[in-house]
Amino acid sequence: MNELWKQIFQYGLAALIFGALVAVIILLIVRAVPQENKDAILILVGVLASAFTAVIGFFFGSSKNSQAKDDMLNKKLNGH
Repeated sequence: MNELWKQIFQYGLAALIFGALVAVIILLIVRAVPQENKDAILILVGVLASAFTAVIGFFFGSSKNSQAKDDMLNKKLNGH
């Protein structure tokens, strides 16, 4: 059951980051940003883009394979 919650959290967090990035980009396209908020919005876009890059790296990079290997080894060591 713990593994299920871990996966729900991972996929939920990835969806939240992706949704936030898409929402901010859409808002930037359809609305004008006040000049005094421009720097803060650009920082937000950078942070979200960086987080999205980390999500893509995890799900499609070596981190996911490494986690699967670790899970398999833990199951064998624990006798499950």
